[in-house]
Amino acid sequence: MAEITKEQVLKVLERVNDPELRVNIVDLGLVYDVEITEDNNVGIDMTLTYPGCPIGPLIQMQVEAALKSIPGVNQVDVRFVWDPPWTPDRMSERLKKARQMGLI
Repeated sequence: MAEITKEQVLKVLERVNDPELRVNIVDLGLVYDVEITEDNNVGIDMTLTYPGCPIGPLIQMQVEAALKSIPGVNQVDVRFVWDPPWTPDRMSERLKKARQMGLI
């Protein structure tokens, strides 16, 4: 069985965009934690930009599909967490710079 790495998981999650902001969920800082078990089950703790976000189910489906595209992944568990709440401070440095320049 091939070993699945956190880096591999995050790279695949960079293909999942927040449809409203058109930015990937990793750069947005929505992914809080990645857990990979010995059985190649992948658990993701993530959040949304706000708790009542109506696109949560869509993003969850996209995350599950992206992770299941990794060879060897068995089960995927996407868990939404609200503590700590998301703020723009969680964005990647690259995204913060683009925001300061008015690009997003």
